[in-house]
Amino acid sequence: MAEHADLLAEMQAVSRMTTAERLKHAQKRRTQQLKVWAQMEKEASQKDKEKRKSKLKKSQRVVFPDSITLLEAATRNDVEEVQDMVKRGISPDLYNEDGLTALHQCCIDDFEEMVRILLEAGADVNACDSELWTPLHAAATCGHLSLVELLISHGANLLAVNADGNMPYDLCEDEMTLDYIETAMANQGITQEKINECRAAKESQMVADIRALIQAGSDLNTPDGNKASLLHIAAANGYHTTAELLLEQKAKIDLKDCDGWEPLHAASCWGHIHMVELLVANGANLNAKSYMDETPLDVCADDEVRAKLLDLKRKHEAIMKSEERHKSSLQRRASSAGSRGKVVRRVSVNERSSLYRREHQKEAIVWQERGQEVELQDDDEDKQTDAELKQHTTLSSANESHGNQVDPMQESLFSKSETIVGNGSASSSSLPGEPRGSKLDRSASYQMATGEQEDTVGSDLSKEVSHHTLADLKRQRAAAKLHKQSPLSAGEDLSQISLETGRSNTESTVYCTPASGDPPLLKLIAPEDDPPPEKNRCCSLM
Repeated sequence: MAEHADLLAEMQAVSRMTTAERLKHAQKRRTQQLKVWAQMEKEASQKDKEKRKSKLKKSQRVVFPDSITLLEAATRNDVEEVQDMVKRGISPDLYNEDGLTALHQCCIDDFEEMVRILLEAGADVNACDSELWTPLHAAATCGHLSLVELLISHGANLLAVNADGNMPYDLCEDEMTLDYIETAMANQGITQEKINECRAAKESQMVADIRALIQAGSDLNTPDGNKASLLHIAAANGYHTTAELLLEQKAKIDLKDCDGWEPLHAASCWGHIHMVELLVANGANLNAKSYMDETPLDVCADDEVRAKLLDLKRKHEAIMKSEERHKSSLQRRASSAGSRGKVVRRVSVNERSSLYRREHQKEAIVWQERGQEVELQDDDEDKQTDAELKQHTTLSSANESHGNQVDPMQESLFSKSETIVGNGSASSSSLPGEPRGSKLDRSASYQMATGEQEDTVGSDLSKEVSHHTLADLKRQRAAAKLHKQSPLSAGEDLSQISLETGRSNTESTVYCTPASGDPPLLKLIAPEDDPPPEKNRCCSLM
């Protein structure tokens, strides 16, 4: 194809050509142009083909990691390929995303020859997957006796504990295989104490680490790479002691990991029923949802744990309902109490007075019933007092005849009579302001003034008068309680009671001390309404 400069140089020559010559020249140039374009298209198509071929070659070649290739060859029991890979230096301990090695897989599938090749190549006989299962766990669970013998002969750990806390013999259900494992454990001198120690070794180590963090003042809620806290790990593994220690240190029970799981989700998923009870008792939410809207009940696959979760959920709902009912009843009581207070404040003075009267009437009835009971008791006391007074007067006369000499026996009788009199009506001790005199003077604490009270009362009371005085005083006191006497004024120190005796027509005034019993029912008088204020005249015109 001609260049632009060449076309400009040919313009003068073309201008001198005839019309027929110019047409031929244009056709020639057009043919040359088409040839150049065709060549260019051919070259472009060849380049595209080469690119496509190179892309096809690259896309058709698939390369897998050595771990997948080795595990796949072991699963197919391809002995030659496995041997070839081992010869090329590929490690026999390669594992997939679940931590499963080729030795695990061959123990599950019972490929004894492949197991021998891997063990000879240096495979780890105690390799653990993500759930801490060893090849011996897998062989014992499947009941492959020959593989169990082969693994034990190569040093398999009989006390290896998986994530569920199980050893190989815990998972074995085949009797012959179990007998062989137990025999091997006995030959190695394994005791029950050692078994228990191995089971608790990991939890003990975790507890020791947590105590070290506590002493250092570290935060126990710090999450790991998957946002799982220490309580998540303890709940997933069923470490009850570790969880108790964390909860005592106020570890958060509602933290979420990368999947939105709380510790209760982990305990429910792995079927740790005691851990579920512990977490719920410390306030774990049974309705907590993960990022996939899963509750602990949704992720639980164990029937026993599921039943426990349902039971705890029912109990929790029942407790919440009872608390709501209690709160509502308290609110109703508070509102009703407030309304009652408002009603009482609006009651008039007359209504309050009538209310007081009714209350005092009820109280008077109670006091009357009590007075009847006291009267019956006083009758019995009167009989006892009469006998004591007779004995008292006899002793006093004997003392006078013997020059007021009292022997110890008589003193005991005096003290006894004083005590009885004090229990019946008056105190055994002297009244305030009274000098301590003889026992006879203190026993006669009640005195009666006759109609001739203006005269000087003699200190020596006759026996009959003292006897009737004490008996009559008790009857008077009982009568006062039954409203037989007029009410007394509350300001007097000594109450005066008028009494008509059946034996004489003379009126006697009786004085009772504070020890003579309860006063008449003064407080039963109803309050009276205030009288209306009197209108005083302010001037003479009114």
